[in-house]
Formats: sequence, C-alpha cells, structure tokens
Amino acid sequence: MAANRRNGMASPAHGLEDILSPAAPHPRTSLPNVATIVTTVAALYFGREVFLPIAIALLLTFALAPLVSALKRAGIPRIAAVIVSVLGAFAALALFSFIVATQVSELAQNIPVYQANILTKVRSLKETGVGGGIIARLSKVVERVGQEIDRQETSPPAATLEKPREPVPVEIVSRERPLEVLQNIVGPLISPLGSAGLIIVVVIFMLLEREDLRDRFIRLVGYGDLHRTTEALQDAGKRVGRYLLMQLVVNIVYAVPIAAGLWVLGIPNALLWGLLALGLRFVPYIGPAIGMLLPLFLALAVAPGWSLVLWTAALFVVMELITGNVVEPWLYGSRTGLSSLAIIVAAIFWTWLWGPLGLVLSTPLTVCLVVLGRHVPQFEFLDVLFGNEPVLEPHARLYQRLLAGDPDEATDHAEEMLEEKYLVEFYDKVAIPALLLGEQDRARGVMGDQQRRQVAESALAMVANLDDSAHEEAEEEDAPPAAEEEPDDKDPSREDETELPDGTDMSVLCTGGRGELDDAAAGMLAQVLEVQGTTVSKAGFADMEPANIRRLELETIDTVVVGFLNRDSIKHARFLVRRLKRAKAALRVGIVFWSQAANEDKEAAEKLARDINADFVAHGMVDAVVGALSNEPPIALKLVAKRRMRRQRTTSRKASAAST
Repeated sequence: MAANRRNGMASPAHGLEDILSPAAPHPRTSLPNVATIVTTVAALYFGREVFLPIAIALLLTFALAPLVSALKRAGIPRIAAVIVSVLGAFAALALFSFIVATQVSELAQNIPVYQANILTKVRSLKETGVGGGIIARLSKVVERVGQEIDRQETSPPAATLEKPREPVPVEIVSRERPLEVLQNIVGPLISPLGSAGLIIVVVIFMLLEREDLRDRFIRLVGYGDLHRTTEALQDAGKRVGRYLLMQLVVNIVYAVPIAAGLWVLGIPNALLWGLLALGLRFVPYIGPAIGMLLPLFLALAVAPGWSLVLWTAALFVVMELITGNVVEPWLYGSRTGLSSLAIIVAAIFWTWLWGPLGLVLSTPLTVCLVVLGRHVPQFEFLDVLFGNEPVLEPHARLYQRLLAGDPDEATDHAEEMLEEKYLVEFYDKVAIPALLLGEQDRARGVMGDQQRRQVAESALAMVANLDDSAHEEAEEEDAPPAAEEEPDDKDPSREDETELPDGTDMSVLCTGGRGELDDAAAGMLAQVLEVQGTTVSKAGFADMEPANIRRLELETIDTVVVGFLNRDSIKHARFLVRRLKRAKAALRVGIVFWSQAANEDKEAAEKLARDINADFVAHGMVDAVVGALSNEPPIALKLVAKRRMRRQRTTSRKASAAST
C-alpha cells in the first residue's frame, strides 16, 4: 500500500529544509534607540528642501538606468544616452502637465453651466425625502449657525452706541506697474521651476557617474562585505526600477480605457480624467478613489438624470477589478516586497514628512529601506517591520500558537503546509522542531507545569484535527498510480527520497518517554504509522513507570517505540528497554531521540542502540517509521555486567563446593 510513500527529505524548493536548529536560534533583531530615530526623522523633516529633490532624483535614476543601458547597448554614447533619456522623460512630464492645465482651465470656464443640474438634483432629493430629511435639517443647522455668527458680529456693545456716521466714499485706484504684474505671475513659478531644474541636473550627473557613486557607496558602508553590498545595490535598483516601470504600464493600461469610456459616455474633459487616473494611481490605495470621485461629480453635474452617474461608477469599478486581479498579477513578475499594512503606514509617514510628494514617493522609498534591511544586518529591523516575508520560522510560528493554547490556528497553519507537503514532512520538519523548542524552554525553567501541559494538549488537539488529512493520504496511497504519473527514475530530484515500508498486519505501540511533550510527539508518530496501514496503540509516559509496564497489553504488539525530546535521557531509555523486553521477550523496542537534524550518523545510532540494548535508535520521523515497521527479529536482552559477574561467582562457588 505504502511502498511508493515518500519521506519529507524531498522537494527542497519549498524551503522547509532551511529551518535553523534549536541549538542555533536566529539572532535577535536589534532596534535603534529612540535618539537615533528622532534625529533621523527630524533631519528628514527640517531638511526636506534638500532631501526631497535628492530622493526624487534618486528614484528617477533607478527608473531611467535601464533605458540608458539599453541605448548604450544600441551604440549610442553614454552622454548622449543620458541626455536623451532625461530630456525625454521630463518632456513627457511637461507635456502631461500642460495638457492637464489646459483641461482644468476649460473645465473651470464651464462650471457655471453645470450649476442648474446640480440644483435640480438637490431639489429632487429634498422633494422625495431621501435620507429622512437629512439634507433639509443640515441646511437649517448651517443657516442657524450662520445667523448666530452674524448676529454676534453685528451687535455692538451697549457702551459704544453712538450716532451713526455717514459713510465716506473711497475710490481704489490700481497703479501696478507692468514689472510688478510680471513679478506676481512669475514669482510663484520660480520655486517649482528651480526645483525641477535642480532635479534634472542631479539625475543627469547620477546617471553619468553611476558606477563611481556605486563604488563610493561600497567603500563607505560595505567595503568589508563586497558581496552583500553589491547584492543590496542590485536588489534595490531592480525592485525600484521594475516597480516604477510596471506601475507606469499598469496605470496606462488602466487610464486609456477610462478616458475612452468617459468620452463615449459623454463626460466633458475625458482626456483630463484619464490623465489624472494615470497619475493618481501612483498614490497607494486612495489615489484611484480620488481619481474616480471627480468624474462622478462631473457626471452628476452634466446630466439631469442619475443613469450617467451609475454608468461612470460601473466603468471605474470594472476597470479597477480587471487591473487589480488580471493586469497587475500578469505584469508584475515580482512584488515590491512590502506588506499591505506597511504600504499604508509608509503612505501616512511620508505624507506627514514631505507632503503630497511624499505620498507619491512613499512606496518606492520604503522599498529601498526594506532592501537595505534585508541585506545590511544593522537595518534588519526595517525588513522585519515592513517586509512581506515571514519573520518567524514555520516551527517557531507553530510553537507560538501551541504556547498560546490555540490549536485551531495551529491546525490552519498545518493544513496550509499540507497542501504542498506530506504529513510525515510536516511532522518531521515543523511539528517536532516546535516541540523541541518547548523542551528547551522546559529545560531552561521558563515553562511551568501548567503551560507544558497546555502545549502538549494543544499539540494533541492539532493531531486529532489532522485525522482527515491523514485518511486522505492513506486513500491516495491505496489508489493505484496512473501510468502517466509514474515517477521517473532518472529525475535527480528523487534521488534522495526514501520509501516508507508498508505497515499492514503489523502492530506498534507508540509512547512518550518522560513527559507530556514526549506523548505529543508519540501521537504524531502514531498518526504517520496509521497512514502506512499499521495497527497503532498509544500510551503515555505514566504507563512507562516500573509499576505500570507489566499492566500493558503487549501480547499482540510487535514493536514498541518510545520517544524522548530530551537527548540526556539515555539512561532512562536503557531502563525502559530492559523492562519492556522483560515483560515480553519477543518484543522489538525502538528508541527515538527526537532531533531537528534527523540525518545523523547512522553508525553512531547503531552504536547507541547496541549500548542501550534497543532494536533501533532513530532521530527523525522517517527513521522512526522505518525502524518500527522493520521485519528484523528482536534483539535478545543482554545481561548487565554486574549480574553476569554475580552469576559467574555463584557458578564458581558451586563448582568448588562440588570438588570438595
């Protein structure tokens, strides 16, 4: 039945084989002190006039670097490639801004035309009583508040009541000179134009001196680890450049149908709303909503009915669904590496720090910080806070759920992994290491008796919840494999796989050695043996007491497997083997010293088995199953050295007495 059963050593691509040993836990992530954080944030806030243009130039450099490299490969000189790329990009931005400004000016001139339709809809709402008269009540409240303010401002104090004076006519004469008029027009434009020119210059020099800046950065922060620093720079450039390019493509794919659809529906200035949808979609989460509200308001104003508003809303909703669920997953070969919560928090932080431009730059800037934390140990906390990678190892996450007494979430975690893994793999690589963490806490004295029992009970509850998954695996093993699904013997990924033996017509007793956690591990082993078709019985560590061993029903048992999470239980294991073999001489007894490094030295395990008189010693789930279902004859119980000497002395005394 289970001859084609595979162990958990295969399929290394899923990453479970990289779990760290409990003896060498992941180093603790260090956090910066409060003074460092406050100083950094204050410098970014008060120095935003300097840092904001540099940040924009840096991101544009990341975005334009692939284009410059492509032009260089096409045979264009470096300087020409840089100038063409930068001028082309800023010309596109200037054209975008000009079209938007023209459309806004045209829209402003037509706003009075739409006033009548808006008033008509407000009156219709009031007449139909939509909202229970909310509009009317709000209007009355606003009117009363305004009257009260006007009354307080216009009523003079009694002491100042005098005869009203006649108004004095005043004539205002405008005498502005042409130079002053020009200054009023050009003055507000000097600052943004100067910043734009500065950004252009910085981008050009960053692209021209990109290699030199890279070498200087490496020499400054990463000369001692060139590999890690180089990997960080390449990762940052690839992630940010790909994010900006793919986001631009996605926004264009989103904006073009929006503009065309609004034009078909008859919404004025459809080109403006398409361009705004393209630009606002760079703003995470709230950008698309803002881009939708403005056309909806205009649809409300241009038509007397409500059908145009509904069609406009449907257009945006459909395009958002298509873009979010089809276009983005298809175009994004890799994600930004940020969690959803991190994107929201980053948007809030950068908006507070640098205003609307900070909101637009929030995602790419945070991507750079996460890449820095992923490759530089001093900034690892950034990757932990904002990254989307799991921050806990699978076995540590499972142990945390068991420690919290939450077997349901632990079961959910297990079922997610069982979609790609076998049950024996999950127990061997995740569940047993989780119990080993619990044993470590018990040995260190940080886990009380009640908490230890809670962890064991949660683990056994999880095992019980996985009975359905175990039965499904057993049914899959019973089904004959299809011809096209037969494994290829030449597949190198299958070379290290071990076939688990068939357990039909065999009876095994699984029990813990010294505590509740050992019983939980024994329950996991028992479930794996049941999948193999074995008749399994379970016992607890209390049943292994000297007074209780003889009460065990061992007549129909072929093998007893005793598990220990504590590796210092060799003497106790020797005593249990001796007592069990005395209870039944033809009994095979195996000892499992659970370890995360399951592939330990086979010779050392065999030597230990001979030392404690066990039929086999295992360190992992697969070896335990193989040993329990072995057909080898049981090893006879060896006499202890002291008893052997005592018997020899008795025999010699009897021989000497007989000779005399």
